[in-house]
Amino acid sequence: MKAINTKYLLTCLIIILCLLLGSSCLLPPIETSPPPSPPPTSTTNPINPNWTPPPPESDTLVLPDFADVVAEVKPSVVAINTEVITYDIFNRPFEQTGAASGWIIDGDGIIITNNHVVEGAQSVTVTLADGRTFPVDMNTVATDALADLAVLKIDAKNLPVVAVGDSEKLRVGDWVVAIGNALGEGISATNGIVSRKDVSISVDSGQTLYNLIQTNAAINPGNSGGPLVNIAGEVIGITSAKLSAVGVEGMGYAISTNEAMPIIKQLITTGYVIRPFLGVQGLLTVDQSVAAFYSLSVDNGALIRGIVPGGPADKAGLKAGDVITKFGDQNISDVNALLRALYSSQIEQTIKITYWRGNTQNTTYATLTASQPT
Repeated sequence: MKAINTKYLLTCLIIILCLLLGSSCLLPPIETSPPPSPPPTSTTNPINPNWTPPPPESDTLVLPDFADVVAEVKPSVVAINTEVITYDIFNRPFEQTGAASGWIIDGDGIIITNNHVVEGAQSVTVTLADGRTFPVDMNTVATDALADLAVLKIDAKNLPVVAVGDSEKLRVGDWVVAIGNALGEGISATNGIVSRKDVSISVDSGQTLYNLIQTNAAINPGNSGGPLVNIAGEVIGITSAKLSAVGVEGMGYAISTNEAMPIIKQLITTGYVIRPFLGVQGLLTVDQSVAAFYSLSVDNGALIRGIVPGGPADKAGLKAGDVITKFGDQNISDVNALLRALYSSQIEQTIKITYWRGNTQNTTYATLTASQPT
């Protein structure tokens, strides 16, 4: 009996030991942390191991006070209203009105605006900042379509005059303010910066405006003829909604004062503009397609398609079909370059002209004369 109990007891101990060892096998293993990785190595040499970021600037940039600029210039800005007779599809006349802007350049009632503002108008009235309205004597309106400028005169004295600045001193990024009769709803102001300088844009067939100022200041219908002023309150451009319509949103244009003032002076003193005259007609910019069509020997320049009899070009021996490639010391790549060079010259100045006729390059000399008033 005792042997059986001993055997039974031994069996129970073996079973208990197996159970204990088996349960330990079910426990999750003890995780051990992997050894730390060695620091990364690099073959790049430090640029400056002692460098530290610069401290933030403590000075706060003070923005320009546009309110002072507008307060100074606005009394010299005028609203212009025009009446034009147009015809419907049945050729019946009807009156059409327009609204634009201008600015006072002389206290005795001399006002600057765009040519397209008054072109074809039967009547023009000017409303001053103080609310007074004056009719314009249409016999005193002087215009220059080529530069899109016009001068008006009203019967008023001691008017506030806006100062004219030097547009050549402008820098891209400078603040500017456009003031005018936007949408015909009264004088308002928009601000922006100079986006680009010395821009040329073709606005009509045969008409290109030069030395324009591009700005992101909003220029809308009604702003035409109004001033674009710098932060000192000086006019540095004459805004044109006609030009802005050519571009896209965020691009407004103004005729620079340095380009406009010589023309404005002639309009005021003589009533018209005289320019150097070469006597060529039907100019066409030469490119590869034009060169192929006309069987030309060059693929750039200005092609002459007509000569004014007795004019400077005629006297210099130029003929229709010639291609001008150099005017004075300026290379001519297209029609705009030739016109720019021509209008930068002086009346009675003798200019050396390089041109191609067929396969031969030639030179001649032309003495420029004065253009006829238009």
